[in-house]
Amino acid sequence: MKSFLQIVSLLRKYKAEIFGNVFFNALTTIFSLFSLAAVAPFLKILFSAGESKPEAEAPEFGLSSSEFLRYVNHQFSSFIAENGASTALLYFCGFIVVVFVLKNITGYMALFFISPIRIGVMRDLREAMHAKILRLHAGYYSEERKGDILSRASSDVSEVENSIIASLEMVFRDPILIIAYLGAMIFMSWKLTLFVLVLLPVSGILISLIGKNLKNASNRGQSKLGEVLSGFEESLSGIRVIQAFNAESEAHKRFSLRNNEFYRLMVRLYRKQYLGSPLTEVLSAITLAILIYFGGMLVLSEQERGFTGEFFITFIVIFSQIITPAKSFSQAYFRIQKGIASVERINGVLHAEEQITSPADPKAFQGFKEVLRFEDVHFSFGDRKVLKGIDLEIRKGQKIALVGPSGGGKTTLANMVPRFFDPDQGQITLDGVSIRELPLRELRSLFGIVSQESILFNDTVANNIRLSRPDASDAEVEEAARIANAYDFVEALEKGFHTNVGDGGSKLSGGQRQRISIARAVLKNPAFLVLDEATSALDTESERLVQDAINRLMENRTSLVIAHRLSTIQHADRIVVIDGGCITEWGSHEELLQAGGTYKRLYDLQSFQ
Repeated sequence: MKSFLQIVSLLRKYKAEIFGNVFFNALTTIFSLFSLAAVAPFLKILFSAGESKPEAEAPEFGLSSSEFLRYVNHQFSSFIAENGASTALLYFCGFIVVVFVLKNITGYMALFFISPIRIGVMRDLREAMHAKILRLHAGYYSEERKGDILSRASSDVSEVENSIIASLEMVFRDPILIIAYLGAMIFMSWKLTLFVLVLLPVSGILISLIGKNLKNASNRGQSKLGEVLSGFEESLSGIRVIQAFNAESEAHKRFSLRNNEFYRLMVRLYRKQYLGSPLTEVLSAITLAILIYFGGMLVLSEQERGFTGEFFITFIVIFSQIITPAKSFSQAYFRIQKGIASVERINGVLHAEEQITSPADPKAFQGFKEVLRFEDVHFSFGDRKVLKGIDLEIRKGQKIALVGPSGGGKTTLANMVPRFFDPDQGQITLDGVSIRELPLRELRSLFGIVSQESILFNDTVANNIRLSRPDASDAEVEEAARIANAYDFVEALEKGFHTNVGDGGSKLSGGQRQRISIARAVLKNPAFLVLDEATSALDTESERLVQDAINRLMENRTSLVIAHRLSTIQHADRIVVIDGGCITEWGSHEELLQAGGTYKRLYDLQSFQ
């Protein structure tokens, strides 16, 4: 119920549309009742066959059902006697046409107002998920499967639209219809209506039991779909490796196993869902049979004055019209239960803890003036200790290089500077102020980051460079590209800076992608550079061009450089060796060679390659 109310809370901004929908649904219900009430005069015309004889004295109009029915009977009989059955039938047909035209116009207007609600809520839900994804810390994506997150953002959101939001039309319309029809039935004969009200709770209990089971099954189904999509995404990402090792059959076997588990689960789910409609219909048929028998006995015994055969048939017709909204309402219940399972999975993202946030009362941000310090910094991924008591000082204008064996914690240390992660113990300070106490957006504005994997978006070259400064002019973009050694190859592209780079920059080489990433950092003009193995994945020629661009970028800037190729960082102000999460050595290139430790061993290994 809480999850359903969460979706309902998204409707607050659509109050005008909801009012319009409810208003026109109410009008549709009124016209529908008029069309059903016309059954009685129609039958009166047919049954009288032109020989209707009204009572000698007109009965007084009263609000009780018997008095009202007698009064209506008298008016019908009088009209037929005065105008003839043929004329009465003509008036009746004209009345039916007008009522049905009005009913369908108001019905369309109700749907007209529900459309922006249905699509708008989905838009709001997707935007909320995307905004949350952008705020979540980097560690969240290490723990969650990428395919499962995509499943929640795509199939789960679609399931909410197809179940809960699609059911809003019925939620807003069917209760009005049911209440109006029940009101008319109670007015005509409370005794007959009592049978309906007695059986409704029984139906509701049976339907709710199936619905609860359906929700649990749907939750398992959506989780399993996340595994299927995750397997699909893994195959797409690793297609070259799979083909290179002739592992197609093994990869397909793993995928088929997940896919068949999802298939079996969803078959059971839909079979339970399909049970809702026939169950409702059978219960309605039983109620209708009891109603016909008891109502027929009332007519035959004349226990209720004025409740004639034609009005009993009108009562049956009105009751039969309750079956449709009651059936669709029960189907809506099943669909909502199924959708709530998707809402709960979406909530796994929307309600995920935001571990990296801007402080509620941040200290004034003064920029980077003197020094950035790591003070006894510890960090773990789960039970695995990554950093163990790191103490490091980076003064403004210095070029600090981090080297050491893979898995030693270099990248984790660099990721803490812009607060992608926060230390478990210790702190990082900027000019004496903990970076946790600074506004997050302003803190990150200090840094320009170029990583080993150059991340480009499916957009033009110019827009990828403009990522940090959307308002940058064409001239500024071109100048950044020149500094990054990217201008010549970009100009040679089919549409120059307006060329689309493809998904992830797939239309460009690795060196070209990296130079565009550097141009992006150049355009930002950051005070502090973080370079994470920016040349390690490149060929010799591309590495030379990229390294030249990096050297230009590093001029007059504070830099933190992670490098495996030690030849690229020999001129750093200080080289820090990190091994096993600890700083084991630090100093200049010559000092570390003379020390004969880990750095000397790594340097000698690369020298013999």
